[in-house]
Amino acid sequence: MSDPAAPTPERIFQTTNAFQSSAALEGAVELGLFTALGGESRTAASLAEAIGAAERGVRILCDFLSIGGLLEKEGMEYRSAPDAAMFLDESSPAYMGPVVSFLLAPDLAGNYADIAGLVRRGGTLLEGDGTMEPDNPLWVDFARAMVPLMQPSAEFIGELVTKDADPEAPFKVLDIAAGHGIFGIQIATRHPRAEIVALDSPGVLEVAAENAGRFGVSDRHTRLPGSAFDVELGNGYDVVLLTNFFHHFDIPTCTDLMRKVRGALNPGGRAVTLEFVPNEDRVTPPEQASFSLVMLATTPSGDAYTFDQYEGMFREAGFEKSELHRLQGPPQSVIVSTK
Repeated sequence: MSDPAAPTPERIFQTTNAFQSSAALEGAVELGLFTALGGESRTAASLAEAIGAAERGVRILCDFLSIGGLLEKEGMEYRSAPDAAMFLDESSPAYMGPVVSFLLAPDLAGNYADIAGLVRRGGTLLEGDGTMEPDNPLWVDFARAMVPLMQPSAEFIGELVTKDADPEAPFKVLDIAAGHGIFGIQIATRHPRAEIVALDSPGVLEVAAENAGRFGVSDRHTRLPGSAFDVELGNGYDVVLLTNFFHHFDIPTCTDLMRKVRGALNPGGRAVTLEFVPNEDRVTPPEQASFSLVMLATTPSGDAYTFDQYEGMFREAGFEKSELHRLQGPPQSVIVSTK
């Protein structure tokens, strides 16, 4: 009788072939497969006609996606699983197809082609500062792709920072590395006197400005082009947003910037950080902890820092206290640091 606990190569094979799952998802998005399903059940032949592909190819891809849980198969018909229907159908307001395409684009995915080389070097194999090179066009693509993915976190932050704010009083917000701008925009939609200053490179700020117009807050959304490390931030801010930013840099760099942020805040003002924050063991929760590998591949010295590390940085920068808020759903956390 075999030992059910005996070692097997199954996990090794699964990991070796994991690239097939991401490639299949990318192909399905490119073909518009989930959009063609549209919440209905369809045969491979019907889908093949709808998307202009070979029936054999559609059948094999749909079976593979059913094995992975993105499709559900009954008899000879396929339908989207609930999460695929919500996030991969172009008719859904939560459509994430551009996010998939961005994350799997060769310029980004190719950074993982030589993990041994990354480990030997201790950082990205890209030239200079990797993805953090000034005016890297990657960040314009990022800004255009990521709004659906960031919307839940932005709504949480918007509610968190405005819930006790006086709607009649001025409320000045600095959005560092604003990207798509959705974090500052969500504050502006909740506070009638919120003034948002979005800081990023000029090309990225064009995207943020487009989104501000889409949400009807253009009159309270201004641009500050440049790098947070170099430009004069100004002062008098009630809130400074630092979303998905610190993980690109080492601890001394993060601490120095947070010291600069503190100088720009009003007394009692808050710095709001959104980050992947693993537990102290650095291997749980899996998605937060595994983000360190992304930083190894794309930056010279970035990392996924624990809350203790962030609290230490921010305390050294002069902040009195920092509070951690674990988000329900998105794999990130919000840290609110008070001056």
